[in-house]
Amino acid sequence: MTSYRQPGVTLTDHRFSVPLDHANPSGERIELYGREAVATDKAGADLPWLLYLEGGPGFGARRFIGRQAWLGRALEDFRVLLLDQRGTGLSTPANRQTLPARGDARQQADHLAHFRSDNIVRDCEAIRPQLTGGAPWTLLGQSFGGFCAVRYLSAAPEGLRTVLITGGLPTLDGGPDDVYRAAYPRIERKVAAHYARYPQDVEQARRIVAHIAEHHPVLPNGYTLTPEAFQSLGILLGVGDGTHQLHYLLENAFVPTPGGHELSDTFQESVAAQLSFAGHPLYALIHEAIYAQDDRPTAWSAERVRAEFPRFDAARTLAGDTPLLFTGETIHPWHFTADPALRPLRETAELLAARKDWPALYDPDRLATNEVPVAAAVYHDDMYVDTTHSLRTARAIRGLRTWVTDEYEHDGVRASGPRVLDRLLALARDEI
Repeated sequence: MTSYRQPGVTLTDHRFSVPLDHANPSGERIELYGREAVATDKAGADLPWLLYLEGGPGFGARRFIGRQAWLGRALEDFRVLLLDQRGTGLSTPANRQTLPARGDARQQADHLAHFRSDNIVRDCEAIRPQLTGGAPWTLLGQSFGGFCAVRYLSAAPEGLRTVLITGGLPTLDGGPDDVYRAAYPRIERKVAAHYARYPQDVEQARRIVAHIAEHHPVLPNGYTLTPEAFQSLGILLGVGDGTHQLHYLLENAFVPTPGGHELSDTFQESVAAQLSFAGHPLYALIHEAIYAQDDRPTAWSAERVRAEFPRFDAARTLAGDTPLLFTGETIHPWHFTADPALRPLRETAELLAARKDWPALYDPDRLATNEVPVAAAVYHDDMYVDTTHSLRTARAIRGLRTWVTDEYEHDGVRASGPRVLDRLLALARDEI
């Protein structure tokens, strides 16, 4: 283990060996990485542990500097483990560079079938005794990390002292089709709110998408920018300052040249950075699989369900005079032809979309008799996680206390982390 310091914090790198397939503990093993954080003035104290699971799937734990965001509040009470979930960050990353070592596309898909919340929870239970001596720990789950928390409550509640969830209560029995049928109208509301704030963006977005449809630009990183790819910039609208980020991106779209107006270098670089999955390809590969649990294939659910909402069709929009609708947090087959970080994994993605043998993730009976204190922040009209689904799940988990708020968007724990964490801790402790 290596320890080092940042302002007010002592950090220690931990690496763990766990089975790839926990049903075969004597088989192949993978490495997990976790970063321990403790307040420097409490480094020698006997503190309870808090495990943080990042949103995603596909994102490693946030790399804090010092006592940023919610971490500063957590360090008042806890020793924190920032865990890179399997396949992310430094935990045996799964991407176009590493996956060919698994073999062909079929072998890659079989490998990635082990990267959902059920195995993430088994990983956590495998490493917990090594850190806590067997004591249960507090879990903070953001977004997909909250999905993992509900799986944890279903499968191994004995490992949990308290559970805190921010924007991450999943549907217990719905599949991806249910998720996306709820999502598209929600996204449309976010787009309408954006245009109400920035009405000039209505014409600008139509102008940009018309240019893209005519010129088929390729971005500096090799990304093929299509109308559908441009629309997916709407993913920004689910975070607190996202509407402003999108506006500033759009207003920089064109630059005058001797040959006429072209997409500016500034715009292209910004769009390339926003759209690329190079840093989190697992998000694209298993995004729909995190909802699958009914022995049915996901079969490109977001693409199929989008056809039920023709107002999102860019060509139809250009043929008429309606505002262009952006999309957000949906994965489509075209992602694996447009994005150079995903192109080598297209066949693997197709096989995952066709896969049927997804086991159930949640145990409603066990959740109904839950004894672990649980508090959850539910963001009103959250673009990424349906509020109705979340509240239904909250009612199904015995003793869970909710804080429903429209003060924050989905990234509330990032934007105002100390306050959000403080509120959830108080709720879980029955102090409010």
